[in-house]
Amino acid sequence: MHTPAQPGGDRSIKVYGRNSGIASTGDNAVNVLINAEGISAEDTLAEMVDRLVQAVRARRSSVEDALADKAYLLAQKVSDRLQREVEQQRLRDPHPLPVHWQLAPPKAPGLRDSIRNAPAEATDAPPLDLAGQLDEIAAVDERTEPGWLMVLGGAGSGKTILTLRFALARLKARSQSDKAPVPVIFSFGSWNPTTTPLRDWLISQLERDQPFLAGASPNGSTWAAALVGAGYVLPILDGFDEIANGLRGPALRALNAATLPLLVTSRHAELEAAVTATKVVPSAVGIELTDLTLDDSVNYLLCATNTTLSDGTDAATPTGWKYVLNELLCHPHTRASANLAAVLTTPLMVTLARTIYESDRDPSELLDIKLGTREALEDHLLDNFVPTAYSRFLSNQPAAEQRRWDPELAQHWLGCLAAHLRQLKTHDIEWWRLGTSMNLSSRMLVVGVTVGILSGLTVGLVYGSTVGLVYGSAWWLSEGAIDIPLNGLGIGLAFGLTHGFATKLKVGGPVFEPSRMHIQIRGGTKKVRESFLPRVRGGLAGGLVFGVVFGFGLAAYWVLLGYPGLAIALVFGNGLVIGTVLGLAVGLTLALMTGLEAVIERESSVSPSALLNTNRTTVLTQLLAVGLVIGLGYGITIGLVNGFVVGLASGLAAGLAVGLGVGTLTAWGRWVVLVRVWLPLTGRLPWAVNAFLDDAYQRGVLRQVGAVYQFRHARLRDRLAEVYEQHEQSTAGGR
Repeated sequence: MHTPAQPGGDRSIKVYGRNSGIASTGDNAVNVLINAEGISAEDTLAEMVDRLVQAVRARRSSVEDALADKAYLLAQKVSDRLQREVEQQRLRDPHPLPVHWQLAPPKAPGLRDSIRNAPAEATDAPPLDLAGQLDEIAAVDERTEPGWLMVLGGAGSGKTILTLRFALARLKARSQSDKAPVPVIFSFGSWNPTTTPLRDWLISQLERDQPFLAGASPNGSTWAAALVGAGYVLPILDGFDEIANGLRGPALRALNAATLPLLVTSRHAELEAAVTATKVVPSAVGIELTDLTLDDSVNYLLCATNTTLSDGTDAATPTGWKYVLNELLCHPHTRASANLAAVLTTPLMVTLARTIYESDRDPSELLDIKLGTREALEDHLLDNFVPTAYSRFLSNQPAAEQRRWDPELAQHWLGCLAAHLRQLKTHDIEWWRLGTSMNLSSRMLVVGVTVGILSGLTVGLVYGSTVGLVYGSAWWLSEGAIDIPLNGLGIGLAFGLTHGFATKLKVGGPVFEPSRMHIQIRGGTKKVRESFLPRVRGGLAGGLVFGVVFGFGLAAYWVLLGYPGLAIALVFGNGLVIGTVLGLAVGLTLALMTGLEAVIERESSVSPSALLNTNRTTVLTQLLAVGLVIGLGYGITIGLVNGFVVGLASGLAAGLAVGLGVGTLTAWGRWVVLVRVWLPLTGRLPWAVNAFLDDAYQRGVLRQVGAVYQFRHARLRDRLAEVYEQHEQSTAGGR
């Protein structure tokens, strides 16, 4: 309580009980809670302010320490992932490829060339020489501030390797200062700048891939948002060219307006086309990766394959790489040598050639006249990479645990995945979106048929067998044989349409994205208010769709039986009421379960399989709760009219059937229906999808980026998709 100053009186502040307020130290506003016991009854105003400032400083210091700890942990997780990538891509070779870069040529419009040898304030410093090797890129980035650095290069020129080495260099430098930002690589292709601001997208990606950053920080936001806001994250945005063509203009505008330090990679042609089409000029410093020289490629292959060139004294005819490299150096103007030399100007093709021909396979076929063009040679290397990877023994796994996949089938399945990614215009193999390249009507049909069959079997086994014992075989002959299939048909049709409705309108939020929450009896978020109405609305909307479809089905059945119009109207209304009540019950149950949900804050990077397993546990717990509520309510209602046994059977059947249907409206449920059942059934994926994806990662065909997989390179993905689509077209044409 503040006592106003009286003339000639005493200026004082009297504090009773617990008091809180907002105090500002000039750059931060902090909520402060003060106990009266901590101060005297009447402190002077100066003493009170001093105590308040000390409390604010202590709180701010603790928040900054916590942020620094989270940044340190993030740096550890990023370093672990990068080290695995380095091992898989064999970047620790004693003689790595000497990838070079230079200042982007003038034809790249809008790119600046004002990198200086001194800090930005020293305007008279000479420009930095923008020609060097890949390991020096971190030093160049330090001279671009303020602003952002764009790295250009052709397909396979080494942009992804550059991001790895750049991030490792910045992490090494960070060990000398815990205030330095943590370099984090983001796959740029999944960003939509017209719907999501850059900062929000970065934060959501961090929360997805690093669960320990999804928890609430002291300032109320997530730790990911706090780290980005405090400048603890250095975004490395790989693949600007992977953004959809119509979104590159808005993306450039957002990058120009960003205040974060950024490193962005892109193919040269796509950037130039975007600037020309949209008239949006990137305000970035630009460097460009240059082609390998023939000497670079030859020396690398000599070291990698432990080969020596012929000096003319060996009477035997050279074979293998010795023969191929001699031909390249001694007869460079032949058509075969010129084509192969052109192919070996990109790091991707050089490493593919090394991988494919490092065993007993003869590389002299690369000089075969049948591969008469550069494009044919590149397709040959891309086509042979997957069979080579699947013929290799994995040294990091025990022989007993290794699965043998047929190379031809593996290539077919990978081609299906690649075509799926191209259709969705993304790099990321997200398990919750697999199968969504099918059109919506097909997905609705698959879901409806699956739910219809399973619910029909459930009703038949649980309800039919129990009621049949009570009423005898006469019931089966008169009603059961018709009612049970019709119930399965009606439930399947209703949930198939509900699936389409939820997908189209996103009722109740993004229902088909995996939740970052898990069920926890104690310590849940208790944020029931925030999700109560959305979940109830979603349940009601789904219930109305279910009720209308179910009511129409019952009405149509009664029309066939010849009942009068009033009875048909009543049975339709009955179906509508049942659907609405069921939907409301489901929505209320899921809304109230929010009080048991807690953010997954494990201090480790999440993997695709870990996210899937966590989501499965959460969904099954929710479905158990829904099934119990629906089963008890429906069973008690029926039991009051028809007796305990019929009520029990009805409750069990209703709980199981509704639980099955509601499960298809979750990320895990859709995964089960489409990816674990439908796609393997049609031969587009193996039955053991998880094991196949993990094995492809171990073989270096895929890479893991947080909670998703990606193909090792966009060129490989595009070639696999092209071959798969050609095969599908030829197969369809031959029918």
